[in-house]
Amino acid sequence: MKYEAKLENVTVLGAAGKMGSGILFLTAAEMTRQKFLPENKNRDFTLYALDTSNRALSGLISYIREQAWRFAEKNIVALRKTYHDRADLIDNEHIIRQYAQDLLSIIRPVTRMESAFDSNIIFEAVSENPDLKVQLMSTINKNNPNKPWFFTNTSAIPISWLDEQAGLNGRIMGVHFYNPPAVQKLLEVVKTENTRPELSYFVAEYIKNLKKIYVPSYDVAGFIGNGYFMRDILFAERMVNELKENFSYVQAVYMVNKITQDFLIRPMGIFQLVDYVGIDVVQFIMSVMKPYAIKENIHSTLIENHINNIVKGGQYPDGRQKDGIFKYEKGQITAVYDPDKKRYFNVSEFSNECDEYLGELPEGWQTWRKINRDSEKDEKLKKYFENLRLSKKPGAQLAMEYLRKFREIASELVKNKVAFKFDDVNAVLLHGFHHAYGPVNDYI
Repeated sequence: MKYEAKLENVTVLGAAGKMGSGILFLTAAEMTRQKFLPENKNRDFTLYALDTSNRALSGLISYIREQAWRFAEKNIVALRKTYHDRADLIDNEHIIRQYAQDLLSIIRPVTRMESAFDSNIIFEAVSENPDLKVQLMSTINKNNPNKPWFFTNTSAIPISWLDEQAGLNGRIMGVHFYNPPAVQKLLEVVKTENTRPELSYFVAEYIKNLKKIYVPSYDVAGFIGNGYFMRDILFAERMVNELKENFSYVQAVYMVNKITQDFLIRPMGIFQLVDYVGIDVVQFIMSVMKPYAIKENIHSTLIENHINNIVKGGQYPDGRQKDGIFKYEKGQITAVYDPDKKRYFNVSEFSNECDEYLGELPEGWQTWRKINRDSEKDEKLKKYFENLRLSKKPGAQLAMEYLRKFREIASELVKNKVAFKFDDVNAVLLHGFHHAYGPVNDYI
C-alpha cells in the first residue's frame, strides 16, 4: 500500500495529552497536504483523535485550531498557491481560516476504541505504562483486519518487548517525538530486528514531509535521549553528594544546577530540566532502564526522596512550571526543596555564599540564548572553553569535570550500541535538548 493510501485512516492514541496533541496536529497537517495533491483528489482522509475524556478532547480541538492558524500564517505564500482556484478566498485571513477548517475536517474526536479498528496506522502516545501500551495495541491488533502499523512514542521501553507482548509480528517502530512535538525538530526512530522494512520507508517519508530531523537509535531501553539524560542526572546527584561534605543539601543542588546552566551554557540546569520533564516521569524512566543496564545502578535516591514527599514537578496544562526540586515564581527559581526537612528554602538565603564559592564565570561567557544567535558561535565557544580550562575557580573546575563526564556518557552510548555514531548523539543533544554544542565538539 502506498504512503498516501496508508494515511487515509489513522488513529492517535492519547490524542488529548501533551505529546498526543502535537502528534495529532503534525499528522493532520501532513494528511491535509496529501489531500490537496491533485493525484489524491478522490481520496478521503480520516484521523481519529482517541482519548478517554470528552472534556479533554474538546480542549484538544481548540489547540489544533490554534496550531493550524499559526501554521497557515507562516505558510501563507504556499497556501495561496494551494487555494489558487478559490475566487472566494480573497485576503490572507480568508485563506488561513479555510486552511484551519480543512485541517479540522479530517479529525474525528472519539472515546471508543472501536474507532481504531479500521485504521491503517496507529500512533501511540499514552502514558509511559508498558502494560497499558501492550493492552491497547494488542486489542486493536486483534480487532483490526488491516494489520495496522504501530508507531509508539515511548522514550524508554524497548520496542522489541512491546512487539512481542502485543503480538504485532514486526509491525511496530519507535517514533519518539521530542516535547513539544509541534515545535521540536528532532525525532528519535527505533526499529527492531523484526521491524518490517515497509514501516521504515513510511516513517522516513513521513519525517521528511514534516521537515523534521531523523536520528536512528538501537533498540536499547532509554534509547539515545534518555540514555544520556538519566546518566546526566545520576552524575549531577553524585556531584551534589560530594558538595554536601562542605555545604548544605540545598546549597549543593543550587550550585550543581548553576554549573550545568551557567558555566556549561545550557538552556536549563540539570535539576530544572528534571522538574520540567517531571520527577515522577524521570523515576519511571529509570525503573524501565534499570533491568537492562546490568553493569550500572540506574537509580536515584535524590529523585526517590522527592517522590516520597509527593514532590513531582511537571507542568500545568497551560505550560507553567509546577514546583518540584525548585519552587518557581513567574518562571524563575526562588527556592530549593529539602526532602529531609520537608520544606523549601529561599535561594536568597544562601545564593550569595554559593556564588562566591563558585567564582565568576570565565571571560567570553554569554547566555545560552545569546550564544545560539551569534554568527561566530563556534569560535566564541572555543575561546570560552579555553578560559574555562585555565580557570582555577571551583565553579570552572566542577564544570570541566562535568564536561568530561558529558563526553564519557556519549562515548559509552556508542560503545554499548545505543547510538550508531557520535554524530547521532550530537544531533540528539543539539536538536532534542537544545544544547549549544554537542558532547563530541572539538572545543570542549
